[in-house]
Amino acid sequence: MEKPVRNPVLVVCGVLVLAAAAFLLFGRGGTPGDTSAEAGFARDMAAHHAQAVDMSFIVRDKGPAPEIRNLAFDIITTQSNQRGMFIGWLQAWGLGQVSDQRPMAWMSGHAHGGTPMKPVDSVAEMPGMASAAELTKLKQATVTQAEVLYLQLMIRHHEGGVEMAQGLLKLSDRTEVVSMAQKIIDGQSAEIKLMTDLLRQRGAQPYPSILPRQ
Repeated sequence: MEKPVRNPVLVVCGVLVLAAAAFLLFGRGGTPGDTSAEAGFARDMAAHHAQAVDMSFIVRDKGPAPEIRNLAFDIITTQSNQRGMFIGWLQAWGLGQVSDQRPMAWMSGHAHGGTPMKPVDSVAEMPGMASAAELTKLKQATVTQAEVLYLQLMIRHHEGGVEMAQGLLKLSDRTEVVSMAQKIIDGQSAEIKLMTDLLRQRGAQPYPSILPRQ
């Protein structure tokens, strides 16, 4: 019995289809590893976003001025959605939401002579994060005080997010991660300008910037 003759054109087409599917699924560099910049960025930015959402709920529930309430709503919505994407990436990559790596290890030379490990819950290592004392002060503030403090804390928080996203752009060429990092830079930079204007309308100024001078 003769073996069926395979059409070489169909075989080549089949290989190309599989290659294209693999590219879409894994990207040019394959699935990111546990200590990769992409995984570290996703984990740390998810935690960073979570605090921004928490602070926004705190000020929203105090019944602030409409422009502050709208800003808080936008941050809750945008950063909750982005946080879901970060967690989804980790799941798709077969990685956990937490790691033995200390926060920001991916951005500070980890695996290339980086500094010693610290507990993974040391979120204060992430740029722009509010301290426990600052969060307590925000919760206890009057509405007027809370509006100013929220804007000051969130400007610094956004600056930290921009710094992290800029760091990712220097370390990764994975399309979906780079695209998200650029969206964070653009969106949060615009909100920093808006919040600075809102502070000035209230006779207040932002905290000193944590971003390096250009």
